[in-house]
Amino acid sequence: MPQFSSSSPSIKTPRPTLQNPINPKSPITIVLSHCCLHQLFTSHLSFKNTAKKIITAIIMLKPQLHQSQSSSPTLFPLSKPFSQGNGRIVGFRVRSTPVLQKIRRSAKVGLVSRKISATMSPITTEKLLSVKAVVTLKESPGGLLSKIGIKGGVDLLLELVSAELDPKTGQEKGTIKGYTHKKSQNAEEATYECEFEVGEGFGEVGAIFVENEHRKEIYLKDIVLDGFAGDPLSITCNSWVESKFDNPQKRVFFTNKCYLPKETPSGLRRLREEELAILRGNGQGERKSYERIYDYDVYNDLGNPDSDVDKKRPVLGGKELPYPRRCRTGRPRCDTDPQSESRSGSTYVPRDEQFSPIKNLTFSAKTVYSVVHALAQSLDTVIVDSDLGFPYFSAIDDLFNEGVNLPPLQKQGFLKDLLPRLVKTVADASQDVLRFETPETMIRDRFFWFSDEEFARQTLAGINPYAIQLVTEWPLRSELDPKIYGASESAITTEIIEREIKGFMTVTEAIKQKKLFMLDYHDLFLPYVNKVRQLKGTTLYGSRTLFFLTPDETLKPLAIELTRPPTDDGKPQWKQVFTPSCSSTGRWLWRLAKAHVLAHDSGYHQLVSHWLRTHCATEPYIIATNRQLSEMHPIYKLLHPHFRYTMQINALSRGFLINGDGIIESSFSPGKYSMELSAVAYDKQWQFDLQGLPNDLISRGLAVEDPTAPHGLRLAIEDYPFANDGLLLWDAIKEWVTDYVSHYYPDPSRIASDKELQSWWTEIRTVGHGDKKDSPGWPDLKTPSDLVHIITTMVWVTSGHHAAVNFGQYTYAGYFPNRPTIARTKMPVEDPTEEELKIFWDKPETTLLTCFPSQIQATKVMAILDVLSNHSPDEEYLGQDPEPALKEDPAIKTAFERFSGRLKELEGIIDKRNTDQRFKNRSGAGIVPYELLKPFSEPGVTGKGVPYSISI
Repeated sequence: MPQFSSSSPSIKTPRPTLQNPINPKSPITIVLSHCCLHQLFTSHLSFKNTAKKIITAIIMLKPQLHQSQSSSPTLFPLSKPFSQGNGRIVGFRVRSTPVLQKIRRSAKVGLVSRKISATMSPITTEKLLSVKAVVTLKESPGGLLSKIGIKGGVDLLLELVSAELDPKTGQEKGTIKGYTHKKSQNAEEATYECEFEVGEGFGEVGAIFVENEHRKEIYLKDIVLDGFAGDPLSITCNSWVESKFDNPQKRVFFTNKCYLPKETPSGLRRLREEELAILRGNGQGERKSYERIYDYDVYNDLGNPDSDVDKKRPVLGGKELPYPRRCRTGRPRCDTDPQSESRSGSTYVPRDEQFSPIKNLTFSAKTVYSVVHALAQSLDTVIVDSDLGFPYFSAIDDLFNEGVNLPPLQKQGFLKDLLPRLVKTVADASQDVLRFETPETMIRDRFFWFSDEEFARQTLAGINPYAIQLVTEWPLRSELDPKIYGASESAITTEIIEREIKGFMTVTEAIKQKKLFMLDYHDLFLPYVNKVRQLKGTTLYGSRTLFFLTPDETLKPLAIELTRPPTDDGKPQWKQVFTPSCSSTGRWLWRLAKAHVLAHDSGYHQLVSHWLRTHCATEPYIIATNRQLSEMHPIYKLLHPHFRYTMQINALSRGFLINGDGIIESSFSPGKYSMELSAVAYDKQWQFDLQGLPNDLISRGLAVEDPTAPHGLRLAIEDYPFANDGLLLWDAIKEWVTDYVSHYYPDPSRIASDKELQSWWTEIRTVGHGDKKDSPGWPDLKTPSDLVHIITTMVWVTSGHHAAVNFGQYTYAGYFPNRPTIARTKMPVEDPTEEELKIFWDKPETTLLTCFPSQIQATKVMAILDVLSNHSPDEEYLGQDPEPALKEDPAIKTAFERFSGRLKELEGIIDKRNTDQRFKNRSGAGIVPYELLKPFSEPGVTGKGVPYSISI
């Protein structure tokens, strides 16, 4: 493991003796042996006594010095262990008597007094600058700073690092050291100060070493150096600094300035390389919680075969099931399955990827996920029968009106404190209840979920606007092997479609005029139908749903095809088409078919549009960025806010949501095959170049390139709220990224010569997404425009894409009949039993309710969707509060202000569109306005707001 080191200049100082007279106006030099130094800095003797001995020695050398009021410094050349590097002697300036008299009050065992102003320099008469360092620490969970246990506060050793080499020796200049002392503290943070005397030959400070002398980690917010020419120098840290007893490596923090690798100041080049080597690690051993190592591994930690053989899950990542890589934890393998990694209570992520004290502690992801897990366990004790469905629709309404009584468990109150929207105390009752807030969709239209128009509208303005695609070929055919899955041609015929279009046009004309659209979950789901049907309490079909674009730009549902392949017990392929009907039987079959399609869409939304395309695909970008781009790199500075907290969210998801028997597996139709199905989608559908919004729309046939149209695209559906607002946001992001990239890369040669940047892009393609390294869709990285495209795509995925599929979840799925996550029973016309037919004929509502999620499934999912849709009180929104580094350069600062201004304009444009009655897919009686891509939001479940990163 690389170790930071700093070299000190060779200092030649005369050794004073008692025989030689000493000029009182000259520095007195005392040479301390290694033995004395060991006693001074590492022994268990009181530093107070040691300091007295030093003072006594000075007085004995020249008694009149004790009475002197001169401020001229006295030099103590100190050797190891105080200096780093090669053990050269270091001149340590100490104020004379007035200051020395104060040592007694502030010195501590084994520490240099904080009252000593320190400068590592040879004896010289050069002019000294008095520099003050102000260090800000954030209060950490449990109030660590107030309970630190050391009078006077946390001990930090600071070392200033010069940005330049010594012009005479060509070596790195010695660091300047000093200890901090507490200045002030409040409930949220504490400030510490340290004073340095810096020779004018030291040059510009390029970095600072920090060593945490305490035995617990601290959260370091920033360090401000004041006393140099010009404005104070701010060093943004926002990082956990572990105790030196856990990790002896000193932490290095660079100033906020950006440097391409070739432009790195000479005094910082070694540190730049060493810091990256530390972050990469050596790929060995189990990671410790305080480490900051970024490395790759496959998804082999979703199952838990040691607890139950049925909880074994396939490894995602590799030739059989290609998948993006996750962060390596190094946990031991399972005893019963050497391919699986064992699970523990906590999952390692690099320390600075975890929620910081800056993020509101009451809304940290770890806390909320833990609470939801506890809530799910509470529900298990209340709803004993996991298969129990809702007997009436009124029972579903009771979730919002009366709620579910929670058991009087010990410490139950913390649920209410952390989930106040969900857990409420009933007056005159000793129990808390889980009572859901009524979603906005239900408030506006009690029967919205029944409507075919709303069913179609949500494909364009709901929480999964990524699935609708243009029909370009007819008849529809499957690409699966007909010998295994049955006849490939769809059962949706020309006659069916033209009957439903009711004379508007022929199918041929509709396809030519781009009027036919489809949700296609046929080929992706069909291979899993027989597997899923072997699981208890669920079923599955392959499905196709067709829509017709009407003259008023709304979609009309035409037909749903459900398909079951040939079964293992010899049953032939079964497929049937359902259409909207005026007859009672046809109408209920249509509603049941919609429930199945909505369950398919819910599963695809959660597993592919949401998890795979945002959370999962982004993690390799984060790992590569930290391994290959220095914190000084301008692209690191640009991407950093868009990657904040995502790795912790993903680790928590592997622990609670997507793990074996987690909420996804237990509540969504694919069951235990859910994550495997997402791997198949990655293999067959995911391409990097299709993750940007324009290319995504083009690939689905929803847009074509047109230089004369807004955004350079002509939409196939003009009133497509997600695309309309998304393209405005995409353009704003691209303009900002273009301004930024152009500033640092004015010509292609700088792209080609940037070794860090090239290594970063290579590692993303060949390691992080290495299973698809030979697939199409990876752009070259040769020009500034290539880089703009790559960065804009990443920023869009972490901000706009994620916001569009995440923050409306409770609004649209909080009332689960609108988006059931699972269909538990097959259609009553597929190989029906007499009992199934009788129930359907006598009371079709019961058949539909039985198909819907069970009570325990619905309440668990509703609770998690409420949490996932929530904005914390201190959410960081796109275009707000730029990173400190972005303020350093006036041109970048101006470009960011322009970007922020465009986002504010976007707010107004969206508000205006939502009141324009021409846009029927986003406005009208009972319709929830489309606000998912409005950049800003207040806290809570609001259905709007675009954070920088995937932070929930």
